[in-house]
Amino acid sequence: MDMQSGEAAMDMQSEIERLVFFEHARKLAEATYIKNPLDVDNLTRWGGALLEVAQFQQITESKQLILEAISKLGEALLIDPKKHDALWVIGNAHVSYGFLTPDQTEAIDHFENATQFFQRALEEQPGNESYQKSLEMASKAPVLHTEVYKHGSGPQPLGGVAGPSSSSNAKFSQTMKQKKNSDFKYDVLGWVILAAGVVAWFSFAKSQMPVPRQ
Repeated sequence: MDMQSGEAAMDMQSEIERLVFFEHARKLAEATYIKNPLDVDNLTRWGGALLEVAQFQQITESKQLILEAISKLGEALLIDPKKHDALWVIGNAHVSYGFLTPDQTEAIDHFENATQFFQRALEEQPGNESYQKSLEMASKAPVLHTEVYKHGSGPQPLGGVAGPSSSSNAKFSQTMKQKKNSDFKYDVLGWVILAAGVVAWFSFAKSQMPVPRQ
């Protein structure tokens, strides 16, 4: 097995492990919700898990899961409108949905919603670098959306547009390298890197959830 094949196998194994982890997180959150539907932290974790699982699905299934994530995060914000991490994750959900939507008007609606949520998150936690970068990138999302669809890069599964998948990032990077506009390329890749923050944010949940039995 050559080095490239070995790296591809490692990427696939990593993807499988992530899918198993977030599926477990989703099921645990669902069980916790039955016991305590007003647990804001659980609702936030549930929304984040749904957003992560969405990237492994085809377009239709991805959009359904993202809408479900938005619903759960919305429940969390009804209970605690100032919960900054829920505001940030729901903003990412709207951005992700927008990039999966070919219709520009509908996509822009989601980008505008994302901007509002990112702004609220930043107001609740001023100085948060991830929230600030999210807000900055959201302002560029409509232009990036137009460019992505104009050059035939969409629609794809979420990981190919804004998801944190390393293998999908590589494919998307390769597509962008074909463009002459380097500024556009790095803006898009910057969004991909930003989306990876959902995984970083979710790391705290690992210590709170039992490891699935083998």
